Amino acid sequence: MNVAKDNLRISFAPLSLTEAYALAEDGANGAIVLMSGTVRNQTEGKAVLFLEYQAYEPMALVVFSQIAAAIRERWTDTNRVVIQHRTGRLSIGEISVLVAVGTPHRSEAFEACRYAIDTLKHNAPIWKKEHWADGSSNWVSIGACEVTTVT
Repeated sequence: MNVAKDNLRISFAPLSLTEAYALAEDGANGAIVLMSGTVRNQTEGKAVLFLEYQAYEPMALVVFSQIAAAIRERWTDTNRVVIQHRTGRLSIGEISVLVAVGTPHRSEAFEACRYAIDTLKHNAPIWKKEHWADGSSNWVSIGACEVTTVT
């Protein structure tokens, strides 16, 4: 278990695909699966101008750590776990969340990455405010977003 090589963070600064991938690299990996969540221009057909994210950072990092620990317990050959989430105002197309998992085999990397993002969306104290083109806005927990359960 190489928990010291995991990267778990909340960031006001933009997230980098290249950096997240590099943080997930390890010579023992046969696969790295990286999931990037981006701000889209609509929600249920309603035009979105931008999103605003807030997090209770100390607790969010505890949740990220619990996710990484659960991954290492279930997929014991996991080499690296990267979980990063943005806060602040994000424009259309910007990355809001990155999850990368490096393992010796692709099936474990896919499963662990899916587990990480689904669990994060369900458990992490992170909220987004959608700002719509009609001038209205609404805060929602990211846990209220659609989540597909992995069994």
